Amino acid sequence: MIRVAAVGDIHMGPESEGVLRPSFETLPECADILLLAGDLTRHGTPDEARVVAREIKDLAVPVVAVLGNHDHHDDRPDEVAAVLEEAGATVLEGRGTVVTSGDSRIGVAGTKGFGGGFVGRCAGEFGEPVMKEFVRYSRRHADALRDSLEALDREGCDVRIALTHFSPVEDTLAGEPLEIYPFLGSYLLAEAIDGAGADLAIHGHAHAGTEHGMTTGGVKVRNVAQPVIGRAFHVYHLHPATAPTATR
Repeated sequence: MIRVAAVGDIHMGPESEGVLRPSFETLPECADILLLAGDLTRHGTPDEARVVAREIKDLAVPVVAVLGNHDHHDDRPDEVAAVLEEAGATVLEGRGTVVTSGDSRIGVAGTKGFGGGFVGRCAGEFGEPVMKEFVRYSRRHADALRDSLEALDREGCDVRIALTHFSPVEDTLAGEPLEIYPFLGSYLLAEAIDGAGADLAIHGHAHAGTEHGMTTGGVKVRNVAQPVIGRAFHVYHLHPATAPTATR
């Protein structure tokens, strides 16, 4: 059994220093890895990233993260990622990583992802250049996720997890206004996950959404935005070749 702790949308700033650290220090008792599903900062500044870094530095479990839209707001995502990596996290964008826990190899493929909407109600690569680029940007993230998951499969991982900020499915957006669904995720991410295969998909971003969802291909999806899960993290149990269950 592989135990995966996950949370997103912690939106840390100077006044939230130390809020999550006590909970994170309990992770070795219940989890083999911590996944951070983006929007780790409020405005994407390196100073805010340093607050997050102090929460995760020297944890006794590996930390793997993706950035979210808030982490891009100050146009310094590379600096934000560098601060987190200096604290020991692995920050993914269009690539994967393998974490060893005991005899198990946990593969995580990560990308921020982007919006665009879902089948039947989605943006198309048509019209003005800015609209075409919007859809192409979303497609590039999805294609990179697919490639990363396929690469992890070739590496013989025991489980593969897709880690994004934007949602791959509509299910986990339930509770959000329908008008903003296109800005919360894209079906292209789900197509990538189903095409390459995964044991679990983790995302954040939808603060008023729902925890549980599933791709059309049967991959379990979990929205771990902190306002949704209501705690420092949730833990999911993965049994290779079987479906995950949530530990409450």
